[in-house]
Amino acid sequence: MSQPHELSRDLDLLHNLWQGTPLEPWLASLEDAVSEGLSPLRYGDLPRWRQALESLPSLTPLRVVLDRAAVGCEGSITPQEKNQLTSALRGLHPWRKGPFDLFGVAIDTEWRSDWKWDRLLPGLLPLKDKRVLDVGCGSGYHCWRMLGEGAAEVVGIDPTPLFVLQFKAIQYYLNMPGIFVLPVGLEQVPTGLRAFDTVFSMGILYHRRSPFDHLIELREALCSGGQLVLETLVVDGAENTVLTPPGRYARMGNVWCLPSVPTLIGWLKKIGFRQAELIDCTKTTIQEQRSTDWMTFHSLEQFLDPNNEDLTVEGHPAPRRAIITAEAP
Repeated sequence: MSQPHELSRDLDLLHNLWQGTPLEPWLASLEDAVSEGLSPLRYGDLPRWRQALESLPSLTPLRVVLDRAAVGCEGSITPQEKNQLTSALRGLHPWRKGPFDLFGVAIDTEWRSDWKWDRLLPGLLPLKDKRVLDVGCGSGYHCWRMLGEGAAEVVGIDPTPLFVLQFKAIQYYLNMPGIFVLPVGLEQVPTGLRAFDTVFSMGILYHRRSPFDHLIELREALCSGGQLVLETLVVDGAENTVLTPPGRYARMGNVWCLPSVPTLIGWLKKIGFRQAELIDCTKTTIQEQRSTDWMTFHSLEQFLDPNNEDLTVEGHPAPRRAIITAEAP
């Protein structure tokens, strides 16, 4: 597999795709942002990850699968090819969002991201022929599910280059049009594009020092009447209840605030979103987030109080995640 620049073809496609659309203003800064996001000067592990990507065997799938829990493809391969494929994919460890299955090689990721997808589906407006943005998409698992729902164009953004290369490994075999994962953050998306029919922000808000700024950026990416799908950590409580952890939360050092659901709905209304609605609120379990052979580091079980699963190791309420939808003004 030879790619002098993993995203050069994608940039060419996006240039042609976005000309004359509301996304055209993004093109002026996109190439530099992508180059910075995949700079080996900033990310010392990039050569190793690129070597893993280069070692993927050339295989032809018989069928692409986007409508099952494990996204991927089916096809017959030899034991030697399976070993080579497994070795290459393991070179992109840790795999956090999934699961995936390529030619019978099951990538059992840290997160059962399909569970989250199943929880949000009842509140999701149809994606058929829509343009979608997935903020903080990781390896792109949910992007594939969006494409499977009929989206015309799915753009995932995540500043972590490993996740972008994991997406490219999956895309190497699925080879589907209309789906992209770019190594940029939301702050590198021009303000006021108002270009996307649906915007997802899942597992991002609590990492933002200014939650209002993040919500405004999401609003400005949406076309009028477009749907926001927001998933984030929350705490129990009435309106204006917010937990601001003084130190770490579940061993994470970059958690700034966890609002209650009424607080979060109030924030959305304050900046102009309409019809904000709670779709789901679920406690995260060690069956949904856990260590696996494909993510061998500590996971949720090690982040909870060993004597009380309702508390984190720091004594905060254990992770509970809410999914809220709202309409952009």
